[in-house]
Amino acid sequence: MRSRGEGRKGQTGPPLVVVLGPTAVGKTALSLDLATRFDGEIVGADSRQIYKGMDIGTAKPSAAEMARAPHHLVDLLPPDRQMGLATYQRLAFAAIEEIHGRGRTPFLVGGSALYLRAVTEGLRIPEVAPDAALRAEWEAFARENGRAALHARLEALDPEAAARIHPNNMRRVIRALEIVQTTGRRKSELEAASPPPYRILKIGLDMPRPALHARIDRRVEEMVDSGLVEEVASLLAAGYSPELPALSSLGYQEIAGYLREEISLAEAVERIQIETHRFVRHQYTWFRRMPDVHWFDVSESPQAAIVELAARFFAVEGRCACSAYA
Repeated sequence: MRSRGEGRKGQTGPPLVVVLGPTAVGKTALSLDLATRFDGEIVGADSRQIYKGMDIGTAKPSAAEMARAPHHLVDLLPPDRQMGLATYQRLAFAAIEEIHGRGRTPFLVGGSALYLRAVTEGLRIPEVAPDAALRAEWEAFARENGRAALHARLEALDPEAAARIHPNNMRRVIRALEIVQTTGRRKSELEAASPPPYRILKIGLDMPRPALHARIDRRVEEMVDSGLVEEVASLLAAGYSPELPALSSLGYQEIAGYLREEISLAEAVERIQIETHRFVRHQYTWFRRMPDVHWFDVSESPQAAIVELAARFFAVEGRCACSAYA
C-alpha cells in the first residue's frame, strides 16, 4: 500500500490534509504535530469519538492535546443518539469550510473509513429516514435466523451492497435492507460520488502487524489502568443501555460483561485485545480501497519525510511552509 506524488493530478481548490490509519498507530500525535506546524485545525473522522462521556475507550484526544489545536466533530452527542453518515458528512464539510474561511488548514483525522470516504470522495448518501418498525423486524429475523441469514437476504436484494458490508455488521446490513424496502431501489444504485472541491493530501500510517498488535495490547491495558471500568460503570449508572449502538464499541461491551460478573477483568481485557486485532484487519480492508494514499511505516520513524511531503503539498499553492522545519 504505497503511492507517490502530492495529491491526485488535476486537483484544485483549497487544501485538505487527511491523516488515516488503523487504531493505535499514532494518528493523534502526528496530526497534532502537523496542525501545529502548518496552522491547522483538526476535523475528527472517528465514529465513536463523537459521543460524550466515551473518552478512554475511544482513545479520544485529551484536553491537553485538544488545546494544542482546535478540534471539530468530537463530543457531539450523548451515547443514546445516533449520527447517520449523511449527517456526519454535512457537518464535516461545514467545519472544513469554516476552517478555510479563517485562512487555516483542515486536517481530517481518523480511522473510520466510511467517514473518511464520505468527505474525500464526496459520497452521495441516500437520504432515507430510519424506519424503527422495519428495523425491529429485521433485528428479530437476525435473532431467530442468525446474522449470516440476514446478510443472505441482502445479498439477494442488493448483491453489490452485500459485497461491501461484512455479515457481522448487522447495523449496516439492516440499513441497506431498509433502503431497498423503503425506496424500491438498491442502496448501491442510489449511491454515487461527487468529489469535493479540495486539493487533498492523504497520509496513511502503517506498521508491521505484530508490532501494531503489541501496541494495541499495551494501549488496552493502559485504558483499564486509566479508568475504563469506571467510565463504563458511569455510563451504565447514567441509564445508558449496553445495547445501544454507541456502547457496542470495542471495549464497552466487554467491560459491561465484567461489571455484570459474566467474565473476569482479565478475560475482558483479553477479549478487547483480540477483537481490536480483528477490527484492524477490517480497517485495512477498507483502507486498501482508498486511492492516492501516501503510506508511511511508523516503525521507520517517518516524521521528517511526512513533514517534507506536507511542505511540498503546501508549496504548490504558494503557502508559506517556513514553520515546517521548526
